[in-house]
Amino acid sequence: MWESLGLDLDAHDRLLSVIPPLYQDVYLNQKNRPKGMEYFDFAVMEIHGLRVQELQEHKANGGKVVGTFCLYVPEELVLAAGGICIGLCAGADVGTAEAESVLPKNICPLIKSFMGFKMAKICPYFESCDLIVGETTCDGKKKAFEVLGDFANVHVMEVPQTKSEAARALWRSEVEKFKEKIEKLTGNAVTESDLMAAVKKVNARRRALKRLAKLRSADPSPISGKDALLVEQISFYDDPVRFAEKVNELCDELEERVGAGIGVGGGPRIAVSGCPMAIPNWKMHHVLESSGAVVVAEEACIGERSFRDAVDPNGSDMNALLDAIADRYLKIDCACFTPNAERPEHLRELVKERKADGVVHYSLQFCDPYTVECYSIEKSLKREGIPLLKIETDYGQQDVGQLQTRVEAFLERLGDRVGV
Repeated sequence: MWESLGLDLDAHDRLLSVIPPLYQDVYLNQKNRPKGMEYFDFAVMEIHGLRVQELQEHKANGGKVVGTFCLYVPEELVLAAGGICIGLCAGADVGTAEAESVLPKNICPLIKSFMGFKMAKICPYFESCDLIVGETTCDGKKKAFEVLGDFANVHVMEVPQTKSEAARALWRSEVEKFKEKIEKLTGNAVTESDLMAAVKKVNARRRALKRLAKLRSADPSPISGKDALLVEQISFYDDPVRFAEKVNELCDELEERVGAGIGVGGGPRIAVSGCPMAIPNWKMHHVLESSGAVVVAEEACIGERSFRDAVDPNGSDMNALLDAIADRYLKIDCACFTPNAERPEHLRELVKERKADGVVHYSLQFCDPYTVECYSIEKSLKREGIPLLKIETDYGQQDVGQLQTRVEAFLERLGDRVGV
C-alpha cells in the first residue's frame, strides 16, 4: 500500500518508529485512565494503518478524499458529495530540510511541518488526497499554499478578516464556490437531502465532543487533559459516525466516574488557549500535567473552537442550508479576525465553566495572529483577575526543561492563590 502511494519508505519507517515510545511515555504511563480510551489508543497506533486502508478502499470504489488544514472548510459539503474529509495539519518536526528548500526557515512550525510531510513523501494522508483545501487565515499559509500548488491539487477558500455584512457575503460566495468545486471533483451533485444528512452527521460528532468537554467541568476531572486532547485530535481524521459513537461510549463511562467521585490529579486546573495542537504535538499538555496541573479545556482550533457551534439543520431548501453552513463557520473566533472580541469573551466563559484556576496561552513561534492577539487576551483576563502564563514554543523538545521550570513556578503561584 505504501509503495502504491509513492511514500519514501525509509523515511516513513523512521517516522513510525518514533511514535510508539513517545506515546508510551506521554499516554500509556498515565494511571487511572478510563477504559474507553482503549479505542483512541488503537486509533493512534493504527494512524498509518487501518484508517489509511479505509481511504484506499473508498478511492478504489470511485470515492474522493479531501484534505484540509482548517476549521473553515465545510466538511458537510464533502460528505454530501460522497467524499471523505481528512485533517492534514501536522504537529512534528518532519521533513524540515525538504520544507526549507521551498520555505523560509523562520516560518510557523505548523506550516513547515505540513509542507515537510508533503515534500518528504512520508504522510499517507497527503498522498491519498484528490484535493487539498487551503484557507487565507494567515499570510504564511496563503503563500505556502501557492507553493503547495506546485506539488498537489490545491483549492484555496478566502476567509474574510472581519465579520461585517460585506465579509459575510464574501464568505457565503466562497461556500458556494466550494460546493461547485466538490461537485466537479466527485462528479456528484450535492442534493438537499444529502446535505441535510451530512449536517446531522457532523453535528452529532460536535455534540459528542461537547459532551466530553462539559464533563471536564467536574472536580476532580474524570479524564486527563492529555486524553481529552487526543480525542479531539483524532476527530479530524476518524470516520465521523464511528468516532461519535466511541466518544459517547467514553462519556458514559466518564459520567459514572463523576458520580463516583473518581478523577485525575488534584493540582491547579488549567485552560490552554491559542494555537492548534496537531498529532503528535502533546508537549504543552505533557509538561503541564507532569508538573501537577490538570488541563480542563482547550480554547483552540483543536478544541472548543471546533465543536462549540452546530449548523442549523432545519433549512427549507439548498440556499437556506448553505446560509446556515456559512453562518456557522463564520462564528469561529480565529485570531485572523479583527476586531476579535468574541475570543476573549469565550475564553472568560470557558474559565468560569471549567473552574479553571489559570490560563496558559500557547503560541507557536512566528504565528503572528495568536502571538499578537495574546495582548488582548491578557488584558481581558487581567480585568477578571485570572492568572495567565504566556508560552511561545515550537515542535522541538529542546526547550522542555525551560518550559517545565516556568510552568512549575506558575503552578506554585496558582497553588498559593487557591490553597492547593
